[in-house]
Amino acid sequence: MKRKFVTNLLLLLFLNLLIKPFWIFGIDRTVQNSVGDENYGLYFALFNFSMLLNILLDVGITNFNNRNISRYSFLLPKHLSHIIGLKFMLAVVYALFTLGVAVLIGYNNLQFHLLAFLILNQFLISFTLYLRSNISALQLFRTDSLISVLDRSLMIIICSLLLFTNVFRIEFTINWFVYAQTMAYGLTSLITLLIVLKKSGRIKIQFDPAFFRVFLRKSYPYALLILLMSFYNRIDSVMLERLLPHPIGKEQAGIYAQAFRLLDAVSMFGVLFAGLLLPIFSKMLKQKENVGQMVKLSFTLLIVPAIVIAVSSIYYNSEIMNLLYHANTENSADLLGILMTGFIGIAMTYIFGTLLTANGSMKQLNTMAFAGMILNITLNIILIPKYQAHGSAWASLATQLFTGGTQLVLALVIFRLNPGIKYIFQLLLFTGLVVALATVSKEIDNWLLGYAFLVAASVISAVALKLFNLKNLYEIIRYK
Repeated sequence: MKRKFVTNLLLLLFLNLLIKPFWIFGIDRTVQNSVGDENYGLYFALFNFSMLLNILLDVGITNFNNRNISRYSFLLPKHLSHIIGLKFMLAVVYALFTLGVAVLIGYNNLQFHLLAFLILNQFLISFTLYLRSNISALQLFRTDSLISVLDRSLMIIICSLLLFTNVFRIEFTINWFVYAQTMAYGLTSLITLLIVLKKSGRIKIQFDPAFFRVFLRKSYPYALLILLMSFYNRIDSVMLERLLPHPIGKEQAGIYAQAFRLLDAVSMFGVLFAGLLLPIFSKMLKQKENVGQMVKLSFTLLIVPAIVIAVSSIYYNSEIMNLLYHANTENSADLLGILMTGFIGIAMTYIFGTLLTANGSMKQLNTMAFAGMILNITLNIILIPKYQAHGSAWASLATQLFTGGTQLVLALVIFRLNPGIKYIFQLLLFTGLVVALATVSKEIDNWLLGYAFLVAASVISAVALKLFNLKNLYEIIRYK
C-alpha cells in the first residue's frame, strides 16, 4: 500500500504541477488583472455562493461510493445504473434551491445570468467527481490522475485563445471566462463517463425510489459533512460581498480572491492526497491492517510543505503579490500570510479527516464541522464590518486551525495513534529552523534568490532531521 500511495502520488504531483500552476497564475490571475478586482470579485462571490449548496448535487454519494466500491467492486454496474439517474434528479433540486436563495438575498439580472452557468458548472464538476470516485475505488490511480488535470488543460487551451489571440474577435469579459469553464467541464464529464462505462459494461439508467431511499440514508452523513465544510471554507467572500456596501463589497471580495487563489492552489495538492488515501485507508481498515505508518508517512509528506508555505508566505507576502497582481497588492499582501498559515490546519484535515471518513466516524466529524461553521460565520459577522477582507482572513485562519486540530485529536484517540515524542520534537525543531532560515533569507538582496534559498534549505533541513527518509522512500517506490 505504501508503494502504491507514493508512486501514484508522485504521478499526481507531476501532472498537477505541470498543469494547475499555469492555470492559476497564467490564466485565472490574468483574467482578474484583465477584468479588474470589482468584476472578478463579483464572479468570485457568485462562484463561492454556487458552492455553498452544491452538496445537494451529491448528498455524500461520492465519498460513500468511493469507500463502498473500494470494498465491494462488484457493485459498480448496479450502483452506476441507479446513481446516474439520481445525480440528474439532484441537479434539478440543487438548481431550484440555489436560485431560490439567490432571489431571497436580492441578486440582480447580471448576477442571475452568471449564476445559471455556474450552477451548470457545479453539476458537471460533481458528476465528474462521482465518476472519478469509481475509477479511484477500483485502484486505477493513473487513469484518475490523468482525468484530474483534463478539465484545467481544456480550460487553458480555450482561455488562452480568448485572452492571448484574436481568433474569436471578441472583447474578453468575465462572462467568457465562465462560458469557457462550461465547455471544458462538459467535455471532461463526457470523456470520464466513457471510461467508466468501459469498466462497468453496458448499463441501463434507472430511477428507483426504493434504491434512492436506501442509498441516501447511508450517504446523508457524508452529505452533511460536506455541506458544513463548504460553509466554513467558502462563505467568506459571499459575506464580504453581501455585508459591505456596494461597490466596496465586490472590491473587497476581489482583494480577498487575490490571496485566496494561492491558498486554493496549494490546497489542490491536499485534495490529491485525500483522493488517494480514502480508498487506501478504506481497504486497509476493512482488512484490519495497521494504518499508523501510512498516516505518519502521508502526514509528513503534506505537513512539511505546509509549514514552509506558511512561513514563506508571511516573510515574502508583498513580493509575491506585487509579482502577480497590478492593483490593491498592499491590501492583499497582508491577507496572504494569514490565509496561508491556515493551510497547516487544512493539511491536518486532508489526512486525519480522510482517515476518519474511511473509518465511518461521521458523527464526530459532523459535530466538528458544525462547530467550525458556527465559529466561522460568527467571526465573519463580527470582523467584516470593521476589518473587511482582513476580518475574513482571520476568521478563516481560526476556523482552519480549530477544525484541523480537532480532527487530529479525534484520530489520535479513535485509532490510538502514538506519534512519539521524538517525531513531535522533530516537527517543532523543523518549524523553528524554517523561521530562522526565512529571517536569514531576507538579508539576500534579490528576493527570488532569497525565496529559493529558503525552500532549498528547508528541504535539506527536513532530510537532515529525518522527517524525509530518502532511503525508505526509494525502497517503497522500487519495491515490487
